[in-house]
Amino acid sequence: MTAFLKLLFRNRLAALGAVVLGLILVLVIITPLLPLADPNVTSTGDRFARPFTQGHLLGTDHLGRDLLSRLLYGTRLSLAVGIAAAVIAATIGSAIGIIAGYFGGRTDNLIMRGVDMLMAFPYILLALAIVAALGPGLMNALVAVAAVNIPFFARNIRGITVSLAGREFIDAARLAGKGHVRIILTELLPNVLPVIIIAMSTTVGWMILETAGLSFLGLGSQPPQADLGSMLGEARAALITAPHTSVVPGIMIFFIVMSVNLLGDGVRDALDPRLKSGALSRPRATTRVDRKDPAPTRPQQGALDLQDLETQFHVGARVYRAVGGVSINVAPGECLGIIGESGSGKSVTALSVMGLVASPPGVITAGAVKFEGEDLLSARYEALRRKRGDKVAYIFQDPLATLHPLYKVGDQMIEAIQVHHKVPRSQARARALDLFNAVRIPNAESRLDNYPHEMSGGMRQRVGIAMAMVNDPEVIIADEPTTALDVTVQAQILALLDDLRRERGLAIIFITHDFGVVAQLCDRVAVMYAGRIVEEGPTQAVLDAPAHPYTKRLIACVPELGGGRRRLEAIPGLPPVVDKLPAGCAFAPRCTKAAADCQRGEIGLDRQGSRAVRCIHPEEALA
Repeated sequence: MTAFLKLLFRNRLAALGAVVLGLILVLVIITPLLPLADPNVTSTGDRFARPFTQGHLLGTDHLGRDLLSRLLYGTRLSLAVGIAAAVIAATIGSAIGIIAGYFGGRTDNLIMRGVDMLMAFPYILLALAIVAALGPGLMNALVAVAAVNIPFFARNIRGITVSLAGREFIDAARLAGKGHVRIILTELLPNVLPVIIIAMSTTVGWMILETAGLSFLGLGSQPPQADLGSMLGEARAALITAPHTSVVPGIMIFFIVMSVNLLGDGVRDALDPRLKSGALSRPRATTRVDRKDPAPTRPQQGALDLQDLETQFHVGARVYRAVGGVSINVAPGECLGIIGESGSGKSVTALSVMGLVASPPGVITAGAVKFEGEDLLSARYEALRRKRGDKVAYIFQDPLATLHPLYKVGDQMIEAIQVHHKVPRSQARARALDLFNAVRIPNAESRLDNYPHEMSGGMRQRVGIAMAMVNDPEVIIADEPTTALDVTVQAQILALLDDLRRERGLAIIFITHDFGVVAQLCDRVAVMYAGRIVEEGPTQAVLDAPAHPYTKRLIACVPELGGGRRRLEAIPGLPPVVDKLPAGCAFAPRCTKAAADCQRGEIGLDRQGSRAVRCIHPEEALA
């Protein structure tokens, strides 16, 4: 609950809405205890008394009734009716939506066509028709408002339920012998409950307005009973002569509806699992750079040079140090492999190069990224955008998430070319076709007109590789580009990348988990653990004589084909959480060679010639 409130109050408008609504609720709850006049007692001699008249703080209405008293009692009634209508509509509508979405087929068709018929009528006209049939009265207005909002909940919850009904955990519940009712109550309802709460919080304000509208027309509360809508209706005849009789209930309706809507938006953000990180605002176009110290001024080495790069994720009060001072460089025509377990910081390091880490919550807090003599972290967005996809290209790990689902892959390739180079569409299409053939996409001409969902995972991965090469970049960052490919195609793609870098002098940073890929493609390898480089050197030297215990254990985890009876190793324990890194060596809790001095203080990267290791007790002494 505390975490929910913290997320809620990060949104200042939601906090303001909560405070205003809280004050109104407290005021109406204690209304019976306040020394107020009877809201229904008339006094024609005090008709239209102005505000701050003695005995009448907010004045009186056309019958001399005290406006403050009627306002507070009317607010109690309006809030009660609005909240009750929201609960009724949410309960019935959600039940309808869950049943339709869960059972599907004919049941879904029959129910949802009925809901569609209700939604075809303007909701206010439908509410008027219901009240006309039932007769004027506050309870009938409540029923009408709840009824016209049932389709809204039914359709929203049905959509969520359809996506959940085919999930594996529902199938597992059926296989376990659970009945339909039990599955709905124990499996589906807990998953859709946050959506129901969000929908209620954002619609209760409109229900209060709808109820007030019916009362304003004389179809809601009946005299002498007061609610905010009936107070407005009674005051409209005196709008010019005694405007305070209309302004007082109007302002209260404004404060209630505005505070409920602001609070509803905050509740939606706080309950949305995608936003629980506290990132309640739209991500920036580039990663936020907030360096406490000046950027390093060392001369650039190679085509791309990362110097003391640090990237963090700020989630509330917690700081995740995803990249903790990485310094690597790659020369033209060279391939640098970055290897390590999941969560070691490989992808965040690569995304930081071109400012692609999502902000919030990502922040680059130190270091520099040198390219063409310029620090990319200090570059303006326009300059960085010109280099993205042109000078420095990125092959993403999940092509389905990076290819636009509504555009053909050929059109996306053509756009990638024309954004950076003013060439005719026919020439750009010919270039895209050449690259499709280069990455071994069969029937390349027809495949240009496919949408991403019409291609297999391996085919989409090849499209991503072709898109990265479409502008002849100087540097390619490949984030596990062969993950979705079979072994034969993987070998072809690796050979293609190897040929391209040798022919065109490409610099490649290749992120992988596979030491076999590293051995085949990479000239040098950097091993990452807990956001830091723990070993670096020429690939063959590292594979033949790993210096860091972590590197040795990683290599020992790789199975050998026909290599005898070597035991397949496993690294005990789990990688550390990067917001609670241990003192000294982060690998020490999992290391068989760890000693007391490994956990005492900072361990630097010891560099000897072309080799480097971050270890006090290395497996092999560096030559």
